[in-house]
Amino acid sequence: MTYFSFLTVCPAGPPAPRLNLGVHEKGKSHAAEVVRAPAGPWRIMRIIGQLNTEAGAQSFGDFLYVQGIKNEIEARADGNWVVWVYAEDELERAKDLLARYQKNPADPEVANAADKANQLRVDEEKDEVAARKRYHDRARLLPWLTHYGGGWLTVTLIVISVVVTLLYAWGRNPGLVLGFFITKSAVGGSLWDRLAGLTEIWHGQVWRLITPIFIHFGVLHLLFDMWWLYDLGSMIEYRLGHWYLALIVLVVAVCSNLGQYLATGPAFGGMSGVVYGLLGYIWIRGKIDPLSGLFLHPQTVMVMIVWFFLCLFGIIGSVANVAHAVGLVMGMAWGFLAGGGLRQFGRL
Repeated sequence: MTYFSFLTVCPAGPPAPRLNLGVHEKGKSHAAEVVRAPAGPWRIMRIIGQLNTEAGAQSFGDFLYVQGIKNEIEARADGNWVVWVYAEDELERAKDLLARYQKNPADPEVANAADKANQLRVDEEKDEVAARKRYHDRARLLPWLTHYGGGWLTVTLIVISVVVTLLYAWGRNPGLVLGFFITKSAVGGSLWDRLAGLTEIWHGQVWRLITPIFIHFGVLHLLFDMWWLYDLGSMIEYRLGHWYLALIVLVVAVCSNLGQYLATGPAFGGMSGVVYGLLGYIWIRGKIDPLSGLFLHPQTVMVMIVWFFLCLFGIIGSVANVAHAVGLVMGMAWGFLAGGGLRQFGRL
């Protein structure tokens, strides 16, 4: 039986909100507000020290902000001001800068930071306004596209998929793309027998572990997979780079293809295992690490999960459910680890 899958289209959500950190209002405590921010329990701050005047705390906060360290200051009942830092990997550098400032409060680099910090905030606000406007305009005119545009790797994957699928002619010219299937023949028996049946791969055709993702079995199958790949792949490529997207695609493709082959044999294809991997990665990474800039609207996640179970229970038809499941679980686990999930839970 030939297995294929496609995904229901749902427009991606707006860009992840960027918190305007490093802004200090005279006499106002910010730290408690940030702890209660929509980012929820994933937003964890650390105190690096305290200063005894509001003016000194504001100056030092501006200095940290100019150095690229997101921070907040908070007044305490004893009249001192504590300095909070968001990124754990910036803690030591922030502490060193605080020690330097405490030794020399008249440091001209600190004293001159206020103007630079204010200009940075103005520029950031302009960028945010422009980003929101771009998203609004594009979402209104082209609701099927994200605001990221198509990265070259994402577009390359789409072009290869279209070319291979057209050569395959949806099953009418299988001989032209036999080299893209994971193997030419199905082998039964035990798990080890089936792994041994991957004779072409064992003889050096290792590309077959990946290339089934480029084969699609119908117009809708191709259209929906490419639609989601453009949306999710472009987001990761824009935020994390071409090589990071390439790594995710390769690893998830190999694992989901192997899983589907071991479960059902070699007659399967499609990008949807990879798509579910990208979905799982963005979903969990965005939850754990909001500053990553990755975001999925809850309705988008709900549609994809509902579709997953519709396919799983056979309501949709012959679908590569194992590839979906492997891709989704791998993507979620990868996003959890990449977002510092273990470190976050270790603090709770």
